[in-house]
Amino acid sequence: MSTATIASRDVPQNGIAGFKHLRQDILSGIVVSLVSLPLSSGIAIASGVPPIYGLISAIIAGLIFPFIGGAYMTIAGPAAGLAPALLAIMIALGGAGDSDHVGPGYQYLIVVIFMVGIVQIILSLAKLARFAAIIPVSVVEGMLASIGLLIIVKQLPMFFGFTGKVHAHEFFAFVADSPIYARGMTVPVFAVSAATLALLLVLGSLKSLKWLKIVPPQLIAVIVGVGLGYMFSLGSLGSGFLISLPKDPFHGMHTPDFGALFARQDLWYAAILGVITLTMIDGVESLATAMAIDRIDPFHRKSDANRVLLGMGICNIASSLVGGLTIIPGGVKSKANIASGGRTLWANFTNAICLILYLLVGRDLINMIPKGVLASVLIYTGWKMCEPLVWKHMAHIGKEQLGIFSLTVLATLLTDLLWGIAIGVVAKYALNMILYRYAIAVAVPSAQQPSLWRSMLDFFRNPVLRRELKGDEFHLYLDKPLVCFNSMQLSRELDEVPAEAKSVFVHLDCLVGLIDHTSHENLMHVAKEFSHNQVPVTIIGLDRMRGLSEYHACTHVATPALAAA
Repeated sequence: MSTATIASRDVPQNGIAGFKHLRQDILSGIVVSLVSLPLSSGIAIASGVPPIYGLISAIIAGLIFPFIGGAYMTIAGPAAGLAPALLAIMIALGGAGDSDHVGPGYQYLIVVIFMVGIVQIILSLAKLARFAAIIPVSVVEGMLASIGLLIIVKQLPMFFGFTGKVHAHEFFAFVADSPIYARGMTVPVFAVSAATLALLLVLGSLKSLKWLKIVPPQLIAVIVGVGLGYMFSLGSLGSGFLISLPKDPFHGMHTPDFGALFARQDLWYAAILGVITLTMIDGVESLATAMAIDRIDPFHRKSDANRVLLGMGICNIASSLVGGLTIIPGGVKSKANIASGGRTLWANFTNAICLILYLLVGRDLINMIPKGVLASVLIYTGWKMCEPLVWKHMAHIGKEQLGIFSLTVLATLLTDLLWGIAIGVVAKYALNMILYRYAIAVAVPSAQQPSLWRSMLDFFRNPVLRRELKGDEFHLYLDKPLVCFNSMQLSRELDEVPAEAKSVFVHLDCLVGLIDHTSHENLMHVAKEFSHNQVPVTIIGLDRMRGLSEYHACTHVATPALAAA
């Protein structure tokens, strides 16, 4: 219902209908491109390839995604969240490169990216994008925080201007070697990097300044960093401390070598694991970012998860064919789009056109950007993903959420992103099962209590027992726990609310027992969407459940009072 109702309102739409907002989208796209230029370059370097590959990826995304749609304000392109995974996969496939050279594993990596695109298209056509919602919020946040930590430590050599050989590949190895990078620093490079990072931290803390929402701190920091690099004559130090784009940026790009990878049976396992890892992380982060941007969209539009996944799949195939990186929606660039007044995906298209122009006519200016400044931008980006405020927020949601979050971070840093997510999800399932069995033990009569086996299955079943329309009131009756693993089915039920309904009532009976944080957050978001369409959603029975914290969407468990109601 919400999608149809929103479509009927006078809100900006993609496609030809969006041309009437082209002035706003062009202006916003220009601002986004100025953020995308250094960020995409830095992400490429963090991924183990020269900066031109990140810019090419951003261009491909901007030229293709607006014609596929699925979202309205998200800016697609290479994302910092995938850089550690890309680097690790490339190392496993034969070796990573650096800011000046492509490593031997890159020709195989782009084959993996091509295969990821194929898998994403299949998943989207099978309408399976919503399965990304089964990843608990605390696990997603833990994944992002661990990625932030990985980004920070892996930028340290470039941040210090370290010219020696970097032997570390894992998080703790980088931490252990950080004194080596500090002792081997190039002082002018470190001075520029440190000044840029300090400026970013200061600007990022000045949230009351409205102009900083339009002109992002990253753009200001890069401009200042270029000036400082010129003052300190970093270009004359002779050790490649400035980025270097090729004279012909669109010539000589790598293409996937399917035959070479097929012939290397010793790399098949690493390639398959890479496809699984990138598909998982790409899907989860893409849809999580799209949902997050939806929540701050001033027009309250809702992304189509399957369409977004289809767009990312097509973009990844196209990017791999020209040697580009994986493509997903980016939070920083999307927020810059909203702050700059963008209305539709034509802002993403404008971003791509601007990047092409920069490469054609502004190469000499771009080559003045110090690599240490890009490292500072990425360190700042990583810091925002794992700063103490993130941990404090998780603790505010609930101690149990902080525990799952922390476990996911630790597991990821000790193993890898795929295992970190898996361990976090299993831990969340176990925690939910413990909370649910305890809740029904105290709130449900013994004769009505489900068996352990049924409880385990109920976590994946549709929680809706029945539905009915009474006049202009639509009622949903739930008789199973509402958790992250089955909340997508409730969302599907709410999507089918009849158009004639003027209000919605969600009834929780005694067997619901548990509403975890992820499903509660999703339910509150859906209720907010309905409220924008003047259709109130009332949850009956929630007030008779006990919250595990003061957070408005915290985990709730049944109490004896619920059974008596």
